[in-house]
Amino acid sequence: MDPIDNPFAPGAGTPPPELAGRDGVLEQARILLGRIKRKRPEKSLIITGLRGVGKTVLAGEINRMAREDDYQTVFVEASENKALANLIYHPLRQLLFELNRLANIGQKVRRALAVLRSFIGSLKITAGDFTIGLDIEPATGTADSGDIEADIPALFIAIAEAAEEHSTAIALIIDEIQYLTSRELGALIMAMHQMQQRQLPLALIATGLPIMPGLAGKSKTYSERLFNFPNVGALTEDDVFRALQEPMRAVGMAFSDDAMREISQLTQGYPYFVQEWGYQAWNRADTSPITLDVIHEITQEVGKRLDTNFFRVRFDRLSNTEKTFLRAMAGLPPPRRTGQIAKAMKTTLNGSTTLRANLIRKGMIYSPRYGELAFSVPLFDNFMLRTMQGLTNG
Repeated sequence: MDPIDNPFAPGAGTPPPELAGRDGVLEQARILLGRIKRKRPEKSLIITGLRGVGKTVLAGEINRMAREDDYQTVFVEASENKALANLIYHPLRQLLFELNRLANIGQKVRRALAVLRSFIGSLKITAGDFTIGLDIEPATGTADSGDIEADIPALFIAIAEAAEEHSTAIALIIDEIQYLTSRELGALIMAMHQMQQRQLPLALIATGLPIMPGLAGKSKTYSERLFNFPNVGALTEDDVFRALQEPMRAVGMAFSDDAMREISQLTQGYPYFVQEWGYQAWNRADTSPITLDVIHEITQEVGKRLDTNFFRVRFDRLSNTEKTFLRAMAGLPPPRRTGQIAKAMKTTLNGSTTLRANLIRKGMIYSPRYGELAFSVPLFDNFMLRTMQGLTNG
């Protein structure tokens, strides 16, 4: 079948043709956006899940929903090496200029610009990171202490009040929120506490790894009263069928039931893998419906593609000792504990603890329960075992 017409879309954050199995999270987002816009209290969202389950896709869909509901949106992606201030400055500046464009500049917008100018002026940022570019005097005494836990809430209050002045609301969407520092996360939580207390029209929607509820609770004990933490995981078999059937139906094609059942089992329901198998099955098949034989033909090829494009790009970023830690971890049956991994590595518990912390920070592993470790990338242990087998054979 013609690859140009292929409806499937494997990729990082690429919207699938059918967003199956995520109706509950999208309904939570719809309620949040609706209530915040009407100045009614509602918990913001931190969506959690492993790599490849579609968190970024959900963030993009919620961004679209918010804009359709006349929200002003800010969408940023956190990273290990970029401070929160650097992430949000330019988008917030653009947002305030957009409010100014939509209506004559009001007192609250002018004040918000001054507070933003004050906020940036207080930070010790090396020259060249960005240009301030605000021809306005700073709001001395507001958001200029240099303490992010004091300044971020003051900044958010000023910006939310500017949005309120123009009868609109703001959705701040942060992808990969686990990369924020503890103080940055604490500052965000405190800011959202202020939003709820003052009933200001600013909602936070974030995505992150499953460690986020613990990190938020550790940062501020009241975070559970400010956020819902919906977890998105593998799709059910019915949802895998839907994710495969609906795009095919739209172009007049189909999968056989046994082919879809095989894809569900091979992928264990993880959405990125479902898209990859659907994409390759379309390209290999000659006719519709796509049969089980086609799935058998492509399975080894898909495995190689995933090893190269999904697993190895993450693995190759690690140091040799971090790779050794993951190999030792993969060789153990769940539940895996740091002491067991240290023993398998023939090293001390203290030495492995540092590696454990580094790998959690890099988003490779997480602790689902106290004392236990798991891979944050689905099926990564299988990849590690294949890699180890290859080394043994070599």
